[in-house]
Amino acid sequence: MFFNSFEFFIFFFSVTAAYFVLPHRFRWVLLLGASYYFYMSWKAEYVILIMTSTLTAYLCALGTGRTESKNKKRCYLLVSLIVNLGILFTFKYFNFVSDSLREMLAGISIQVNTPALRVLLPVGISFYTFQTLSYTIDVYRGKLKPEKHPGIFALYVSFFPQLVAGPIERASHLLGQFYEEKYFDVRRVCHGMELVFWGIFKKVVIADRLAIYVDSVYNNAANHSGPSLVLATYFFAFQIYCDFSGYSDIAIGAAKVLGFDLMKNFNRPYFATNVTEFWHRWHISLSTWLRDYLYIPLGGNRKGKSRTYLNIIITMVLGGIWHGASWTFVIWGLVHGVMLAVSKLTMPIRESICKKIGLKEWATRPLRIFITFNLVCLCWIFFRANTVSDAFYIVGHLFSGWPNIFIDQIAVSYGIAAIAFLLFAELLQTRGDIAEKLQQSHLALRWGVYCLILFSIVLFGVTDGSQFIYFQF
Repeated sequence: MFFNSFEFFIFFFSVTAAYFVLPHRFRWVLLLGASYYFYMSWKAEYVILIMTSTLTAYLCALGTGRTESKNKKRCYLLVSLIVNLGILFTFKYFNFVSDSLREMLAGISIQVNTPALRVLLPVGISFYTFQTLSYTIDVYRGKLKPEKHPGIFALYVSFFPQLVAGPIERASHLLGQFYEEKYFDVRRVCHGMELVFWGIFKKVVIADRLAIYVDSVYNNAANHSGPSLVLATYFFAFQIYCDFSGYSDIAIGAAKVLGFDLMKNFNRPYFATNVTEFWHRWHISLSTWLRDYLYIPLGGNRKGKSRTYLNIIITMVLGGIWHGASWTFVIWGLVHGVMLAVSKLTMPIRESICKKIGLKEWATRPLRIFITFNLVCLCWIFFRANTVSDAFYIVGHLFSGWPNIFIDQIAVSYGIAAIAFLLFAELLQTRGDIAEKLQQSHLALRWGVYCLILFSIVLFGVTDGSQFIYFQF
């Protein structure tokens, strides 16, 4: 059941209507049942996995809260880590490790038939695993009291708007909201639906349109030269942004309709002036999770400069692996880690040079945005390429074959127009929240914008029901 499907809207409006009709004390039951139904619509058997992950985290947290022994607390935490990461490894990384080991041994003339699991990747497994891990770690650290209500905790893990692709919510932010009685608020519902339809617009009108050209080039990379590869890479940068931020908008909007606030996951990342700022703006729930539960425990910046740079690189490599079981993601994470380390290392030098020659921040900002965007796009090649060899072929041929370019006139025209519209909307967003301003605007203007978005979805949207990119993570 995809967010961009008619089936989801029937499901969502049915759940919303029932939610506000039911007494408050029964609403968690409805939401939990709806969330499990939503998850089971992909593969019903895999609901056992999310239930196992939930039960393990719940019991281990209770055990942690009931003992004063540090050793017992560590044991409960270890059990939670082993079970949850074990499930994640088995279903997402086992075949990758097995295949990599076989290829490595074959490289030294040792032929071994390593085992392989023929299973589908459970949708959203990385997201709900990170939520259960953050919960048990926070309880272990004493930052959070264990949740005693098993149903409410299960709902926190499986809440359907953000279940399969985030945002990765912290228990300290979301859990308590399930105890608050929610009332039907027309203004809040309208704001939520604005986000939902804006997210659908970004997905089906922009992302899926750009995907037509991107797929035609990246799936046949060896048949294309520099101009086509460059254009496809730029298109993919906006495709993945609109695809993933579109999902986040729908998730945040759907939750808002029901009365819940989810964390902001994107903040105009392509307007970042350096790679560090990019990661403060892109997939914020993941980047902050990696910071709090990986980078800081590794030592953060507390153990000297060399160790700081190493910690950054390790964190980003593991962040790359989190995205997928492929060497392309490992390299993508590694390159980002190196860029972050270099950015941090050279920041004082760059600031000193600008200060000495009298360059103001506003004067260098457009250039820094341009450089950062292109560095991020270069990394996206490894994220999108089907294989490592395809990625290096693309990187090595970006400047070849000019000016010959593959043109799919409709796809390219739609793509350029869609990106221009998106950038215009995001520039407007710098002057204040568009949704809030729309709520305060004249009725005719507001409904004019609504109709424009809806007609664009109907007339220009790709309606084949293609899934969101991050569902595979």
